[in-house]
Amino acid sequence: MEQEKIWDYFQNHDDLSRIVFPESRQLFFLRYLQAGTRVLNIGVGSGALERLGLGKGVEMYSLDPSEKAIVRMQQILGMTDRARVGYAQNVPFDSDFFDVVVMSEVLEHLSDDILVCSLKEVFRVLRVGGVLLASTPYREDLQASQVVCPSCGAVFHKVGHIQSFDKNRMRKLLQAAGFDVEKIWVTTFVDWQRKGFRNFIKSVIRVALARMGEGIADPHLLVRARKPKR
Repeated sequence: MEQEKIWDYFQNHDDLSRIVFPESRQLFFLRYLQAGTRVLNIGVGSGALERLGLGKGVEMYSLDPSEKAIVRMQQILGMTDRARVGYAQNVPFDSDFFDVVVMSEVLEHLSDDILVCSLKEVFRVLRVGGVLLASTPYREDLQASQVVCPSCGAVFHKVGHIQSFDKNRMRKLLQAAGFDVEKIWVTTFVDWQRKGFRNFIKSVIRVALARMGEGIADPHLLVRARKPKR
């Protein structure tokens, strides 16, 4: 199953991109990004995090396998060589270069060996004291989202997920890559900017259900890990 074809499709169709990459998720990560810090976003999606980060004064960089998505970052947001085509297992930036690396809904797409290599690469490009911020679906039932191609009969996850994570597995992976794990928690992404008491109550209930791991609330595993001093 060719991941690039799936994500080229979702990332480069405006209507689908807004659905698959909700801005509520990007706003969640934005709160952890400070003006003047150097941030690499691996997996650009709709490009909302880049747009929001640049508007906040963050020095944003992008990495994605999709050439179309990267060209969009370069042309629309003026990121030039700060947006590059590439893969997490071979990050085309210098060592000890970034203050923060964001990997939002990326790790679940990586095979076992590429997952290990990617975390080591993120560790390499972070400065000492730098932070990895990541999110993945929480304890996802991968089989529940399998579909079959009507033309060739191939069976695959509808958006290309091949990994499922819980807190224990994520912690072990990060520690094996050299990180100090500061926090791992479960929540979901809601739009707190929606007006009205009814929407507020619905959001509170959804977050509460997500923290209990209820699938109806679309729970996500959130990670904050730091590159320690050697």
